[in-house]
Amino acid sequence: MSQNQQTIQEKVSLSGVGLHTGNKVTMTFKPAPVNRGYAFVRIDLEGKPIIEATANNVVTTQRGTNLEKNGVTVNTSEHVLAAVYALGIDNILIEIDAPEPPIMDGSSQYFIEALENAGIVEQDFPREEYIVKEVVSYKDSETGSEIILMPADEYQITTIVDFGTKVLGTQNASISSLLEFKDEIAAARTFSFLHEIEMLLDNDLIKGGDLNNAIVYVDKEISQETTEKLKIIFNRESIAVKPNGILDNLTLRWANEAARHKLLDVVGDLALVGTRIRGKIIANKPGHLVNTNFAKKLAKIIKTEKRNKVPQFDLSQPPFMDIHKIMSILPHRPPFLLIDRILELTSSSVVGMKNVTMNEGFFVGHFPGAPVMPGVLIVEAMAQTGGILVLSTVPDPENYLTLFMKMDNVKFKRKVLPGDTLLFSCELITPIRRGICNMQAYAYANDKLVAEAQLMAQIVKK
Repeated sequence: MSQNQQTIQEKVSLSGVGLHTGNKVTMTFKPAPVNRGYAFVRIDLEGKPIIEATANNVVTTQRGTNLEKNGVTVNTSEHVLAAVYALGIDNILIEIDAPEPPIMDGSSQYFIEALENAGIVEQDFPREEYIVKEVVSYKDSETGSEIILMPADEYQITTIVDFGTKVLGTQNASISSLLEFKDEIAAARTFSFLHEIEMLLDNDLIKGGDLNNAIVYVDKEISQETTEKLKIIFNRESIAVKPNGILDNLTLRWANEAARHKLLDVVGDLALVGTRIRGKIIANKPGHLVNTNFAKKLAKIIKTEKRNKVPQFDLSQPPFMDIHKIMSILPHRPPFLLIDRILELTSSSVVGMKNVTMNEGFFVGHFPGAPVMPGVLIVEAMAQTGGILVLSTVPDPENYLTLFMKMDNVKFKRKVLPGDTLLFSCELITPIRRGICNMQAYAYANDKLVAEAQLMAQIVKK
């Protein structure tokens, strides 16, 4: 799979009805810029509100994974997200003109086909991947459902389903690579039990279903009243049960289609983590609630690990840039030059260093008898480190300045004292466009995070 982010080449649309609303829906996939992630756009509402497909936006998991932001909802998102994630797409806008995507045949195969027809293209920005090093797990004590994530060379999944019914029994499904998803998982359709269908029919909650988009396992005797309701909702003159325990007019694509569809749901729900994952997932009795709770837990772990990941360098080795090289690029001079070395520089990130000594002029007044490096100067040092990254993109950096435009989410975690060695890590949030640079910056001392901020700056000629 590509080491750079990916999106689709051109927009593509498909139409159908929502399973639970019965509303006609047109959904359009559109390319998105780097680091945009997955987002739904409700074009049927004023202002075309955007609902990011993230774990924190999950509000309910009844009959699907339902997202909400500022009171605007998108229901049953999982089948679409499974297709997007499985194809290695990192950034996409999904426009819909109704509250839920079309159910199609109850699987992801039509979404896979549409996205492949649109074409998948590589973007000029590196992809983040969470490489699992330790086991992460989540268990629902009430249902016994459990998800375990462990180290592996690729994204792998095994699902085990057991609903305690003879008609379905215990099933499992596995993939050892996302490359298998298209042929082995994408066409697995959603399923339900007869008692669930009866409840949905009684409450008028299944208006877009038919016998071609949901497998119905008959786990109880069908009453005449239910038979008549099923005839109406499915527009059939007769309803019967096959020997394998499912309603007729539908043939299973695999004997373990239910387990395969649960695997599909896991892929879609864990796409809400927002980061590519390299590891093996074992999901025992998965469902949208346990899937999304695990996604929330994993997203939090990834965010925390990223913030607390201290850059590791052998400071006895020659730096990538010494102070003389830094001064040939940055216009800053002592006493306002606040970085001593550049340890690493790539097209999208930079790591810098400063030795904090008692000789710093600011310690005279900040504070007498209790010297503490001012937080604003830590931010300035992070910005100067980022300035190296920005100015390295122009052929004559000595003729340019980088000017602050904005600082967001600035947080100070610990004091910086004389004798500390500060490490600064800056990474582009988006590619530099028209001289505008947007970075996430972290500062570390004594193997601890001391400050963080999102910085925006502009390159201007002197």
